[in-house]
Amino acid sequence: MEITEFVETLRLDGALLANAAEEAGPDARIPACPEWQMRDLVTHIGRVHRWATEIVIEGVEQPRRFPDAPELTDEELVPWFRDGHHRLVVALHTAPQDLTAWAFLPAPSPLAFWARRQAHEASVHRVDAQQAAGASLTPLPSAFAADGIDELLTGFHARNKSRVRTDQPRTLRLRATDTPGADWTVYLSDAPPRTVRTAGPAAGTDLPEPGATADCTMEGPAEDVYLALWNRLPWDGVKISGDDTLVELWRERSGI
Repeated sequence: MEITEFVETLRLDGALLANAAEEAGPDARIPACPEWQMRDLVTHIGRVHRWATEIVIEGVEQPRRFPDAPELTDEELVPWFRDGHHRLVVALHTAPQDLTAWAFLPAPSPLAFWARRQAHEASVHRVDAQQAAGASLTPLPSAFAADGIDELLTGFHARNKSRVRTDQPRTLRLRATDTPGADWTVYLSDAPPRTVRTAGPAAGTDLPEPGATADCTMEGPAEDVYLALWNRLPWDGVKISGDDTLVELWRERSGI
């Protein structure tokens, strides 16, 4: 996906998040994060937006701590969020293509990283807000959802922080049925997961042996797989074949 597409998704989902927050009210519980109310969600994502904006605008090359939570009334919180969201969209839209800045996941460039990461951050939390409001979820483009699966598997869960581990080697296959080339094999062990893109132009060189079968296969529409992997939807829309204990392992240990 292009940087402009990520920025546009960020713009749309941020606005939808704010609308859902206003509709639900500050006391609404967030289903995926039961300890959070809507005010906590809006405060969190608003701080993330300001943090990312500073890094992009200033070209920060070292990790920077999150800004402190604001001391705002409930009535002031959503307007504060909208302002920070707008500033982030503008910052990414106007940033130079050769931006030099810190990034914490692999990416073609720092600008590509921040556009992608903030788009997916907004989309997942927009789902949180709409679920809290009892609203229908706004559909995600399949290509974007597939990209989010890729970011989660090859980015977040390639890090030492990942707790998705097994005592004995296991393999997990994931496939988005509505997106060409959206196919991954995840090798699980007592080390951080290792993910190989197993189809399409981005396929790796260390592919599974021909005819090899995974211990568990998960396949379905990209959006259903994406949101299930982020523990925002149940696995009902995803076909599970093989050892379904790996689904429970993911559910229990994949939190970021």
